[in-house]
Amino acid sequence: MRAFIALELPTDFADDVAAMARRLSASLDGRFLDRSTYHLTLAFLGDIDDAEASRAMDALDAACAGSASALLASDSLGKFGRPADATLWLGIAPDPALATLAERVREELAARDVPFDPKPFRPHITLGRRVHIPKKPLPAQAQTVTLFKSTLSRDGAEYKPLYTVELAEPNL
Repeated sequence: MRAFIALELPTDFADDVAAMARRLSASLDGRFLDRSTYHLTLAFLGDIDDAEASRAMDALDAACAGSASALLASDSLGKFGRPADATLWLGIAPDPALATLAERVREELAARDVPFDPKPFRPHITLGRRVHIPKKPLPAQAQTVTLFKSTLSRDGAEYKPLYTVELAEPNL
């Protein structure tokens, strides 16, 4: 059986992630995952047999005994793979309890000879697979540098250019 150990997301957090994913899916082509599949993988086991699954359960009991709950706060968007065929993910901010839990899970799996993917722990929630992130053409050179005044209000920031300098044409 294909298996992994994951932290389940709190309902409100998963709802917020799903709302964000819906907005992204309106702009990007790809297979966005259903909210019910959201999780934070602590260790990917891959294909394991029943005996290894039983040992993984023992490892989970040992790793979670006395462990504190983890704080989940999103802090980035990222991708694995090529822009034309990417896995899009929401990064989770570093949290000592989360890092300790992932480390303990992996240590307990290793102690019981349960195979798992040894890649470094990178807390994230997969939002979509086979997502196409378009590469829109940009101007060949950026040539204007400006000092802006930024005024904050309830409606957001308003920027007013105060001084501008044009950069020289590139020497080709």
